[in-house]
Amino acid sequence: MATIVVKQIGSPIRRPAIQRQTLIGLGLNKMHKTRELEDTPAVRGMVNKISHLVEIVEERA
Repeated sequence: MATIVVKQIGSPIRRPAIQRQTLIGLGLNKMHKTRELEDTPAVRGMVNKISHLVEIVEERA
């Protein structure tokens, strides 16, 4: 099972509600918080939607 480590680098303040909800869906809610998530097409799509608020720190096989 491949995983990715995602870190929140942007604030959800003054962002559209859908972007805030996407952050919450990824389990991120505070600046510089990291989460290890399964590398699935759904997660990749969520990360791509809010690529200006998060960064992929590491990809694990």
